[in-house]
Amino acid sequence: MTVSTSTLTPISLPSSNVDFGMVIENIDVENLSDQIRPQESKKERSTPWIGNLLRKYPKSTDNVLGARSLLRSVFIDNDFALIHDTLYRSQIVVVKGQSNCSPRAQYELTQRFDPEARQGYGHGKSLDAKRSILHPDLKTVPHQPEVQIIGNGSIPAYEGLYNFRLAHPHHRTFHKYPIPESDDLTHTRFYRWHIDAALYGLHPPKVTTLLAVRVPNGRRQTLRYDDRTGDELDVPLGTTAFVSGYKMYEILSDEDKRFARTSRVEYAPHPYVWMSGCKSRSDGLGLYSDNREVPLDALPTVEEEKIQVLPMVWKNPVTGALALQIHPSAVRKIHLESGEVIEDLGTVREIVHRLQRPGIAPGLVYAHDWEEGDLVIFNNRGVLHSVVGAFAPEEVRLFRQCNVAASETVTGPD
Repeated sequence: MTVSTSTLTPISLPSSNVDFGMVIENIDVENLSDQIRPQESKKERSTPWIGNLLRKYPKSTDNVLGARSLLRSVFIDNDFALIHDTLYRSQIVVVKGQSNCSPRAQYELTQRFDPEARQGYGHGKSLDAKRSILHPDLKTVPHQPEVQIIGNGSIPAYEGLYNFRLAHPHHRTFHKYPIPESDDLTHTRFYRWHIDAALYGLHPPKVTTLLAVRVPNGRRQTLRYDDRTGDELDVPLGTTAFVSGYKMYEILSDEDKRFARTSRVEYAPHPYVWMSGCKSRSDGLGLYSDNREVPLDALPTVEEEKIQVLPMVWKNPVTGALALQIHPSAVRKIHLESGEVIEDLGTVREIVHRLQRPGIAPGLVYAHDWEEGDLVIFNNRGVLHSVVGAFAPEEVRLFRQCNVAASETVTGPD
């Protein structure tokens, strides 16, 4: 039995307060090993080994994760255990050098985080709804329908599809006040902060995987918040932006933490059809209330039992940490501890924006600088993310995305 040569390096950004994310190198996802060390007892096998190490040094994560030789000796021939525990302690894992990863291997890795999941792609058949705001952005891999193709530009052939065109979501199609066209290639916005989830009928996926197949070279853009704060962020072209729901919760006041822990969010039925006429705030964090929502009686058939009322705060299954996890564009009502329900949509959106906006401050945003072959795995129940960027028509970007509707709902605070 051979010892893995995998290495872990914490994501570190200059002049940044980002404290999540880990890079793993020298793992082959196409041929992922999962053998358990034969010398481990049943008791030792019952808990992921990195968890034992971190409990041994609970206040010294850097020391533990920096001791790569120790980690390698522990994770003998169990690459998935390494990825699993690293993800739930770091929220984002960047696995380098995965250009050979097939759609099948990507799906199998994604589902291994939730082996009981049997519902297929995380949005189910909602992508078939022509009025859904998600419909134009995705194409399905014919032989692996849980995997979607996203990107920009003309693609002659890929994974059984031929002569198709991808359109990178552009903020001008969704934001109420877009950046002037003259600044379009030099400046950009967060398109829409979100969680990957249908939020109607299907449980939110536990993880999402993104694979960079083709990445355009070069230029950078200035991301503008345009919310009267003056906030800006220098980002690589076509980045995916991430923020930690754990940090978002941590920086709340004690009063707001209690409010978040004791309140629940009711999401709109068929939310991506319901919001299809709405326009976004310029920071991508929720919608304006202009009475442009599709009326409930004009939506596809609404089944009351499929409407989701979820906690504002979700618990990490490994560490027990609490994350403020709200999809700001899909919210419709807030259920309070007292039993009162806040139904005024403008008020609901203002409350959610006030809670979440500090967590997307420039110093807390991780804007991943994609390289071809990067496979990013993120804890969909612990981070929010956003598409970013404005491409010229000839700039080709080709990615694969996979998530699966979970076998169980989220866990709220105790």
